[in-house]
Amino acid sequence: MSMRRAEIDRTTKETKIRASVDLDGTGNAKIATGIGFLDHMLEQLARHGLIDIELDAKGDLHIDQHHTVEDTGIVLGQAVAKAMGERAGIRRYGAALIPMDEALTRVALDASNRPYLVWKVAFKRPSIGGVDSELFQEWFRAFAQNAGLTLHVENIYGENGHHIIESCFKGLARALRQAVEPDPRAGGAVPSTKGSL
Repeated sequence: MSMRRAEIDRTTKETKIRASVDLDGTGNAKIATGIGFLDHMLEQLARHGLIDIELDAKGDLHIDQHHTVEDTGIVLGQAVAKAMGERAGIRRYGAALIPMDEALTRVALDASNRPYLVWKVAFKRPSIGGVDSELFQEWFRAFAQNAGLTLHVENIYGENGHHIIESCFKGLARALRQAVEPDPRAGGAVPSTKGSL
């Protein structure tokens, strides 16, 4: 398969973001969003997905974190989609069941180029790591829509909000790693009876 790397620059009145990904990386991450906990979660995505990610975001954090969180999902999703190209020769599907202490989360995805998010995650606290809890769904939705993923995320059980959301990001990482891996039996074919994704 060809080099599966991509870079995206996106500038709006609310954020200025540059991101690059290498789907065949080793999990290296260089993340700077101005939101420490988000940086930590995106580092998990890189490390456990074995995707090299560089991301620099400047957002209107003097207003709130919403635009920066959502727009990093948009830009990273666009970079992943671009790096997958025509999605030929990939496994397409991925799933993970991730325990983190008392929390257990299931993530399943289809790199179908038909974006959809099912989010069954509830938090007991209004914020985690200084980030509004509701913003995590916004990030996952933005990422799924822009990467072209049908993405199901379900926290089966858990008490600690940090453990719950970290298991969601690690689950996404492992499922995405499976889905975008080259399938040695596929012969470079697009994994669809339609012939395209």
